[in-house]
Amino acid sequence: MRKPSLRLAMIAVAAGVFGCPVGLVLAQGNPPARPSVGGAPPQYAAPGYEPPEVPAAGPEAAAAEELPVLYVTSVEVLRTSAEPRLDIVRVTGLASSQGWSAPELVPTFAGKPLDDILDLQFIATSPLQSQAAEGFVPMGAVFTLEQDHPFRGVRVRASENVIEVTPMPGIKQANVTVDGCKDCIGKKFAERGQAQAGAGVVREEDLPKVLRWINPSRGIRGITHNPNRLNLILGDDNTIVQAYWE
Repeated sequence: MRKPSLRLAMIAVAAGVFGCPVGLVLAQGNPPARPSVGGAPPQYAAPGYEPPEVPAAGPEAAAAEELPVLYVTSVEVLRTSAEPRLDIVRVTGLASSQGWSAPELVPTFAGKPLDDILDLQFIATSPLQSQAAEGFVPMGAVFTLEQDHPFRGVRVRASENVIEVTPMPGIKQANVTVDGCKDCIGKKFAERGQAQAGAGVVREEDLPKVLRWINPSRGIRGITHNPNRLNLILGDDNTIVQAYWE
């Protein structure tokens, strides 16, 4: 997903809905942090923020892309009391790893939807290189709708889930219980249905859906870079010896 096409989509939404060049304004601000999970507060993009270039290692390094954030954890629509009265969509979520930057909300399509629900994608600039699995990282973004917009609700999509708020203003939250594999190394991996939950065991059903495990006798086909895919390198007895996002 490339930034020019996303910007065009945003302009098209504005033109189609409001009949003017600027109708929906994407505002990256710094609202008070209120993460839906413990740990560090969400990372918000500042106005005019441009992520620094990160040097890639080796000729096979992938170019940075804007991709969906792994999970959305809350969507709150706030209505300002001063004129003009605006609706501000405030979103928090979880990135798979460190290395994600410039989170933002962009429309999934151009024009006014039949159901009058504004459909947004929660995206960010993905890491250039593989990242160690050290737990999910909070992120946040905001999106401002102008006065007298035609929408009755908003739907925000991440890579693995979606939250809808109807009517507006309002708030909805999601409790993410998936294991981010922060403490996986040294534990035994068990495929779905092969083990009970317990200390020293990492079960497939508790991990993110997009998952690849590689045992000692298995090769690796292809070099597809997917920063939302968890990879586990296993030892002879299914002990996890390495966990990373790629």
